[in-house]
Amino acid sequence: MQPMLTRHATAGGPRWALDGRYLPQQFTLSHWLGQPTTGARAAIAGLPLGEAADAPLLAPVEDHQEVWASGVTYLSSRMAREAESQSADVYQKVYGADRPELFFKANGWRVAGHGAPIRVRADSQWDVPEPELVLVVGADGGIVGYTTGNDVSSRSIEGENPLYLPQAKVYDGGCAIGPGIRLCDTGQMRDLAVALEIRRDGATAFAGSTRTSQIKRGLDELAGWLLRELRQPSGAFLFTGTGIVPGEDFTLRSGDVVRIDIDGLILENPVQ
Repeated sequence: MQPMLTRHATAGGPRWALDGRYLPQQFTLSHWLGQPTTGARAAIAGLPLGEAADAPLLAPVEDHQEVWASGVTYLSSRMAREAESQSADVYQKVYGADRPELFFKANGWRVAGHGAPIRVRADSQWDVPEPELVLVVGADGGIVGYTTGNDVSSRSIEGENPLYLPQAKVYDGGCAIGPGIRLCDTGQMRDLAVALEIRRDGATAFAGSTRTSQIKRGLDELAGWLLRELRQPSGAFLFTGTGIVPGEDFTLRSGDVVRIDIDGLILENPVQ
């Protein structure tokens, strides 16, 4: 199993841990991702480890990181967005274009961690979770690992007009990441199992699965586009798109519990 970084809410403030043991207090993700990513895992493996990390989990992201997202990277996502949209040809063109769709998702401080609540917009009538592999990208564009993400989205707002995408995607409680960061090469991310389950009143209201091998674009390609003409001095997180889209007869409700499992890295969040 690849090593994993987690972030914890200790009495002295947020603190990082590696494989369940605290890293030195001065360790920050921003500084680590700001260094050359060649040898990054070796550098972190050489740090001294402290006591067992038993404080509650926080989202594995710091205030200085930005969270971005890729759209229409799975064929199933393209088809779903064509179906919901009054401008379906937009998504056909994006899926086949050289340039990917990239959009801003959240500041680090807005991200919900494992166990924290997510929300649906009060002015939306059709809302879904989007389970996604999330790349952890260094300032030099290198990918050091991945985490599990939920790109909570309003399909009714985005479907009304593609220009409303920021409102459909960016709002309080609309982004979750966790529980930690698996440190590995992109080759180890190419064919991971992705599963989504939504529980409602103690029963499964929706379930679906896919694999990251169904992503149309290369992971390094997506990271390269993100950093083209846009510096990320503290590193960044990049959602890679969803391949699981609930149908038109499903919308998230308050009280639901969303569980996303990417190769055993489980992110679970209740819906407010």
